[in-house]
This record gives sequence, C-alpha cells and structure tokens, in this order.
Amino acid sequence: MGATPDRRRQILDAAFDEFAARGFRGATIKGIAARAGLHSPALIYWYFPGGKEELFYASVEAQASFLAAFQDPQPLLDEPPEVVLPMVGRAYLDFASRPAAAQLVRLLLAELPRRPQLLAPLMDRGPVRVLTFLSAYLQRQVELGRLRPHDVRSSARVFVGMLVPQALSHVLLPQLRQGGPSDEEHVRTATDIFLDGLRPGTREAAHDGG
Repeated sequence: MGATPDRRRQILDAAFDEFAARGFRGATIKGIAARAGLHSPALIYWYFPGGKEELFYASVEAQASFLAAFQDPQPLLDEPPEVVLPMVGRAYLDFASRPAAAQLVRLLLAELPRRPQLLAPLMDRGPVRVLTFLSAYLQRQVELGRLRPHDVRSSARVFVGMLVPQALSHVLLPQLRQGGPSDEEHVRTATDIFLDGLRPGTREAAHDGG
C-alpha cells in the first residue's frame, strides 16, 4: 500500500486539531483517528511510525507550510533582494494572517512550559530554517556586490524582527492593526528600510552627511 498525500494530510490536519483542542498530553492516537475518519487507529502508525510525538512535529510543520519555501536557498541565491525579501515577508505574514497561525501560537504557548524538550525540534523546523535561508541568501548578495559586507547572521535576524509586530497583530494583538499599515505596505516599507541601510556606499554616505 502506498502512502497517499491526501490521506497523510488528512491525518496531519486531524492531529493538529486534536493537539490544539486537548494539548499534547491529552491528545490520543485514537482521538486523532476519529477526527480523521479512519476505521482503525493502527493506520496512523503506518504513516507515522513514531506515533504521537512524530505526529505533533509533523502536524505543526504542516500548518506552517510556508516554511517549505525556505528549505533550499539555492534557486533564489542570485535573485535580487528587491524580489526575494518581499517574497519572504509576504509568505511570513500570509501565514500569520491565517486562523491556523493563532491556533498554533496558542498550542505552543500552552505546551512549551510543560514540555520544553519540544522547543529544539520546533526551532529547527521553523525560525532556524528561516534564519539559515536568509543568512545564506544575504551572504550571496554581499558576494555579488548588491549589499555591503556585514554580519549576515545579524541582518537576517533584523529583517525577521521587522516583520514580528505585524505578525503579532494577526495572532495575538489585533490592537496593533488599528491605524497601522496593511501587510503589503509593511513588507514594502520594511524591505526599503532594510536595504537602504545595506546597499554599497550607505555607510560612507551616512558618515559624510554627519
């Protein structure tokens, strides 16, 4: 029997709903199977031999499907930052605006204090993957002469940090959206500010102006 993508996704969606409703400890394979409409819970182990823990990580990652775009930076390394950085920002904020993002944040906030061991694998699948992608991309832009030499580890964090308040306005703090920019406006402005500080000659121009 071959694993069908539809059935696998059906299980992942059911698992996420079960974890979101009952937490990691309260969720059960039987409950996930019932939500997925499976005749036998044993079928879940055919798709996910690691059981509940494997399902937890896989279901969280499936909800954050935009992360797949950051798995391999190679196809985008030579594209200009005016193209790639807005793409990153839009993907990040598009996910944050979905109902699943708020569910995911609530789930993680509830589970991590009780099960801190969950944090490292989730960081590797999420924030670390994005930062690794951005660091590799920005380093290539430095090599191409489009950005001035700098510590790309820091600039990757700075760019993501510029997106966080807008993301929080979707998942936790809707008050931040009052009178604020749209996601597209925020992405454009953040990209412009970020690149204005890193284009070749910007440091020298700032010193001359001072």
